[in-house]
Amino acid sequence: MLTGCSEDKKLNANASEPVTAPATDANANQPADTAPIDPPAVDPPQYTAPLTGLAQDSEAKNRPIAVMVNNFSAARPQSGLPNADVVWEVLAEGGITRLVAIFQSYTGSDPIGPIRSNRPYLIRIGDGYHAILAHAGASQQGYDILQHHGKDYLDEISNAGAYFYRESFRKAPHNLYSNLDKLRAGAAKKKYADTVDIPNFQWSEAGATANGEAASKVVIHFLLKDYKLSYLYNPSTKLYDRFINDKPHTDLTTNKQLTAKNLVVIGAKHKTYDDYGRLEIDLESGGPAMLFQDGKKVDCTWERGGDGAIHIMKDGQELPFEPGHTFYHIVPMTPTFEGHVEIVAE
Repeated sequence: MLTGCSEDKKLNANASEPVTAPATDANANQPADTAPIDPPAVDPPQYTAPLTGLAQDSEAKNRPIAVMVNNFSAARPQSGLPNADVVWEVLAEGGITRLVAIFQSYTGSDPIGPIRSNRPYLIRIGDGYHAILAHAGASQQGYDILQHHGKDYLDEISNAGAYFYRESFRKAPHNLYSNLDKLRAGAAKKKYADTVDIPNFQWSEAGATANGEAASKVVIHFLLKDYKLSYLYNPSTKLYDRFINDKPHTDLTTNKQLTAKNLVVIGAKHKTYDDYGRLEIDLESGGPAMLFQDGKKVDCTWERGGDGAIHIMKDGQELPFEPGHTFYHIVPMTPTFEGHVEIVAE
């Protein structure tokens, strides 16, 4: 009994002492004081989208498709613009603008539209990407180029109506839509080439405007005073948010505001050649330009390269875009190029 009491006292004494777990290691075969093994390095993606510079898991060789998108007030908000690698904005008749949305890396089936007619200078924008052109009708000069100069095109009116559709929630002509599944099926039916040599552009995470002028707000004036396009730089996203008449320009499908990583404004000679107000726009001769990135602006020039694409240059060198989506804007040279752009540094 005395022995038992003695053992109980020892047990009680031990119970009051903190218990320390033995040292362990994530790798049972390694000594406890060995530093943990770093996880294996992950190789960066091998491929980048040629028109955004963004990383992707596989090499996307899809031929670009250039869609002529309606930008009349009755056509907004449009569908599909956030999925475009590049969007061009250019004057059409009456002072309103038209959008040319270039799709290459996106492979989904979201709707695109409303889709409108083609013009010679819109064809030339698509040519810069060796793109298939998607539209609904064209001017007389436009049809002459399409039909007699070997262009690959899908026209809802003349040769590809089955690959477009009308929506009931809008009135014609602001209700024509398609999607990439339909357009690529139409291109395959017509046996258009499904891959092409896509022009090369320069890409850099650092961009080209580190020493540029502050430009947290950019206002672009085309012709109509009641049509004001503006962008506000968002430091948290490092993107420019797009507005029309001071209201967010949104996507109908997602209800999200349109954004861009790079903004480009280029000056080109405009000429009205008929009573309807149709335009000729010189997209061959080069001219002044402005590049906006990271809330800053750099003055530069544009020129059409031997690959057919328009490149942004300074001092004889091509300026790099930051990986992401790019919005281009073509404004007249009169009365001045600079007069079409208002910059606010906040």
